[in-house]
Amino acid sequence: MSHLKRVFVIVIDAFGVGAMPDAENFSDSLSCSTLGNIDRHAEQLRLPTLEKLGLGHVIPLSQLKAVDSPLGSYGKMAERSIGKDTTTGHWEMSGIYLDIPFPTYPDGFPDELVNQFVSETGCGQILGNKPASGTAIIEELGEEHLKTGFPIVYTSADSVWQIAAHVDKVPLETLYLWCEKARSILCGEHEVSRVIARPFKGQPGSFKRIGASRKDYAVSPPGMTALARVKNEGGIVLGVGKIEDIFAQDGITHSIHTDSNAHGLAVLSELVTRNLPLDELDVAQRTLGQYAKADKQFVFANLVETDMNYGHRRDVEGYARALETIDESLKGLVENLGGDDLLMITADHGCDPTAPGSDHTREYVPILVYNKQLKPQNLGTRSSFADVGRTVLDWLELPSDGLPGEPLIAATR
Repeated sequence: MSHLKRVFVIVIDAFGVGAMPDAENFSDSLSCSTLGNIDRHAEQLRLPTLEKLGLGHVIPLSQLKAVDSPLGSYGKMAERSIGKDTTTGHWEMSGIYLDIPFPTYPDGFPDELVNQFVSETGCGQILGNKPASGTAIIEELGEEHLKTGFPIVYTSADSVWQIAAHVDKVPLETLYLWCEKARSILCGEHEVSRVIARPFKGQPGSFKRIGASRKDYAVSPPGMTALARVKNEGGIVLGVGKIEDIFAQDGITHSIHTDSNAHGLAVLSELVTRNLPLDELDVAQRTLGQYAKADKQFVFANLVETDMNYGHRRDVEGYARALETIDESLKGLVENLGGDDLLMITADHGCDPTAPGSDHTREYVPILVYNKQLKPQNLGTRSSFADVGRTVLDWLELPSDGLPGEPLIAATR
């Protein structure tokens, strides 16, 4: 393979850097700031790698310095789309704007949807039907589920219909069929971004979700994305974590699901050092040689625990420790990047752990861009997340016509 060019985009899920001007339209305070309030309230926040890359220049912080000579370019991005959820944020990075947000159900799903689901699945009835933490609701309703076999259906602050079932009571195949039926029902005004199968195991008091058997049924992006452009041009697009699910496999050539941030970061490390055999990760079971431009690779990764385990649960200290763990892994990753590798670190929305409730928060997100041969610069405040996708295409020297956004840096050196 000659002249391998790669882009690594790492999304630290829910890592916002301050309220957007329209935050109050999304029921958020103008004082919300995921990073800013963690910096203010956490007992300790040590992020030396992100600090060196320029994070301390994005917003004023007390525990992180604005270093004199950052290694990377730095700035923040505004979300143009109407939303503050995972799908909307990732889609905008890829070049899709949503002017109408995905529906959410803070009071549970309407009776007509529930009745249709029960009728078409033959499940008898459902348990739950409310917004809830996935771990909390199986502790609350898991024992009743084991007695009745009725699925636990719940939602969250995101646009999701989630179905939890114990693997000893409901076979995985049945759970997946229930999710497929829900996906077919949820259309039109009720087209949620994702239906999620949430299998679990264990006994009352010690239930545990089975992450490896989770399955997402997402809506496909409504137009051309940067991922699809790379794939259509013969390049490789590798999703790490829940990326494949967010895009319903659209534009994905390779994928690896991860069960933790540690797993995702280990995968990224192996990818950077080229120790992971790509042929084994191909979603269509092709070989590397069957790609016209296998020397152009886009690795898109999501690290979800900052959102799922700490943001929604309003755990400031847990969030801070998760960031420190990410930072430690990023150190080795940055050191091993090649001269034709570009790294971008960003987020998809905020989830301020000091805010009331458990919802996401409408915030700017950071953008850090690093290549060992590029001169660092202040990127300012960007008007759209779509600049990420345009930068991917620019760096890989692929056509970007028809896609929004502006490149964050020049691809030529």
